[in-house]
Amino acid sequence: MDTSEDILQQASPDLVRGSETARPAKAARLSPTFISWLQAGPMMLVFLAFFLIPLVFVVIVSFWDYNEYQLLPAFSGRGYTDTFEGCIAQLPDLCTIAKTYLKTLKFCLLVWAITLFIGFWVAYFLAFHIKSKTWQMGLSLLCTIPFWTSNVIRMIAWIPLLGRNGLVNSGLIKTGLINQPVEWLLFSEFSVVLALVHLFTFFMVVPIFNSMVRIDKSLIEAAYDAGATGFQTLVNVIIPLTKPGIVIGSIFVITIVMGDFITIGVMGGQQIAAAGKIIETRVNALQFPAAAANAVILLVITFMIITMMSRIVDIKKEL
Repeated sequence: MDTSEDILQQASPDLVRGSETARPAKAARLSPTFISWLQAGPMMLVFLAFFLIPLVFVVIVSFWDYNEYQLLPAFSGRGYTDTFEGCIAQLPDLCTIAKTYLKTLKFCLLVWAITLFIGFWVAYFLAFHIKSKTWQMGLSLLCTIPFWTSNVIRMIAWIPLLGRNGLVNSGLIKTGLINQPVEWLLFSEFSVVLALVHLFTFFMVVPIFNSMVRIDKSLIEAAYDAGATGFQTLVNVIIPLTKPGIVIGSIFVITIVMGDFITIGVMGGQQIAAAGKIIETRVNALQFPAAAANAVILLVITFMIITMMSRIVDIKKEL
């Protein structure tokens, strides 16, 4: 007669085989692909609800007709034709809308160049001259202090400094460098660029710093051992390895500046036009198809700039 031990020994192979066949089924139900989609699902729904669907509505409305007091849900390109009305007739001179978009691109280029220069050297100092990780993080957080207040407050703070009777003009007059206040310090293109650089340099510092701290220090030491100068090491080692951060920071700055109209309005004294200001004006006039058309045009221009920058480096590897 079989004992209980013999019965268990005979049954154990069957149990083992059963558990082995059950495990793959369970693993198939919880595959890494399924888990990845499950984790990304909520964010994808948010992205769909708050970005893609509204964007589709903007494109659709841009092709609606309108009059002085209502939208007309009928297919029409009036929003686009009204935007560029008279541009062909004025050739070779530029029409107002073309000048406005060119001025927006001008602001974008100036702010991008200045923030790139400042952001690169701030990030370089933090990454290579500050040896302590604690100090690196502390100084990086120090750059976020301006963001503890709103953009409007930070813009208004420039007015007592740059105004006709502001601190800068008063100081220059007292030192005898000028005889009368400098008018172009405030409510001018200079003040607009200054405010934009002040507001958005941080968006350039962080991605570049993130790329620089990942650089293997042995590569820099090898460059010096090979006889490279500091400038050669910077150009041939550091900058190429920092390209992902430069591109990401550039995308941040360009997309924000292209759509900004509050900073340009406040610091320009409501005298300087910008692409974002056109959209605001159209919305205030209840010309929503025209506003949507300008938004689509601005989006296409920004997307083209980002596409050209993305060709420089594979951003997916950085993300």
